[in-house]
Amino acid sequence: MRYRRRLRSRLIVSFGLLGFALTATFALATLYLRERLENQLIGDFLTQEVAAFVQFKRDYPQPDAQYQLSDNKIEIYYRRPDGPNTPPSWRSLPDGVHDLVEPAARGGTRHYKLAVQRDGEFVAFMRYSYQQEALSQRQLAYALVGAVLVFSFLSLVLGLWSSRRVMKPVSELARRIGDLRDSRDRKRLAERFADDEVGQLAAAFDDYADRLSQSNRRDREFNADVSHELRTPLAVIRGAAELLLAKPDLDDKTRTRLQRIDRAAQQCTDLTVALLMLSRNERGRGHTDMRKLAGQLADANRTQLAGKPVEIRVEGSEDVYIDAPEAVLAVALGNLVGNACKYTQQGEVRIEVSAAQVRVFDTGPGLSAEDAARLFERGYRGSSAGGTSGGGIGLSIVSRLCDLYGWDVGVAPRPEGGAVATLVYGQSEA
Repeated sequence: MRYRRRLRSRLIVSFGLLGFALTATFALATLYLRERLENQLIGDFLTQEVAAFVQFKRDYPQPDAQYQLSDNKIEIYYRRPDGPNTPPSWRSLPDGVHDLVEPAARGGTRHYKLAVQRDGEFVAFMRYSYQQEALSQRQLAYALVGAVLVFSFLSLVLGLWSSRRVMKPVSELARRIGDLRDSRDRKRLAERFADDEVGQLAAAFDDYADRLSQSNRRDREFNADVSHELRTPLAVIRGAAELLLAKPDLDDKTRTRLQRIDRAAQQCTDLTVALLMLSRNERGRGHTDMRKLAGQLADANRTQLAGKPVEIRVEGSEDVYIDAPEAVLAVALGNLVGNACKYTQQGEVRIEVSAAQVRVFDTGPGLSAEDAARLFERGYRGSSAGGTSGGGIGLSIVSRLCDLYGWDVGVAPRPEGGAVATLVYGQSEA
């Protein structure tokens, strides 16, 4: 499961990271500058002090002459070339200031700086203990770490407060957009927000919603006009076919062709009505006898089975009435029955009607699990379609009609071979 990164959370984390980065950088810079300045100042001081001591020894070579130290932390050692009174580790050090560490008397280590200056007659060593400075530096480091933690926490608090202020209008805009249901009573969003980026976003959404509403209205008007204009010629075709079928002297071949024309015109009329309801997103009312409709669809599809050893029959309950237009159910169930007849080469197609559902069984090639899951997608044709005609649109229309009326539709393979299509309407009228 992918983690949902909310914009508010990212703002809070950004504030916290920014506060941490700034305070940590300041703390590191403080420690670095303090150490560098301290080393420079102590080094310069020791260099001047040891030079003054050497000059003092030149001016006052007497062994009992006392040099006055300027700091009680300073210790002076000096030796003549053959003198033994200095530590051996110091004797090889060059002139200058050195950072040294040695074991302390009470355990641990002792840090100090050593200034070395050589003269022709003797070598002077001046030691400066900076244990107190090292301790204060550690204390400063602890204090800075605490400051980093405190300011990082304050940054998170500031980020939390700021994110609430910043995200409040965005969340309000998202809520109002989510509450929109019907474009007919939609209120403009830009009027409810300040003239800022969120207000600009609301204005852009209003403009897009207006253009979308206009496009939908044009589509509905076009579909309504097309449906209205198609009904008249379809009615004329059906009327002419019925008049011709009423003639007693028709041969069987002509009668069969006229019946096919009449059924095709009826199918076009039903499809026009169904598409008009989909375009309007409106449910039509009706009182459809499912057993009668199933029988009519079976009769209409028997011509499709001509020449194939396939039997089509209807079983199930009588007096099952559905609160929906007959045209809608004819399109939905007709596509299921038509597909079963198209792909069944031998055996039977059986339509079973019950109070809650209608099922269409066939003995065709069946279908795979992938085909069953994607069969109602627009443009998808199953692997068993072969060279049969069709663009994969009929079942997608069935799926949209079922969504409109709250029905369930599905196709599944049968263990004994073939497939079963199920239309669950879940309601009936006695």
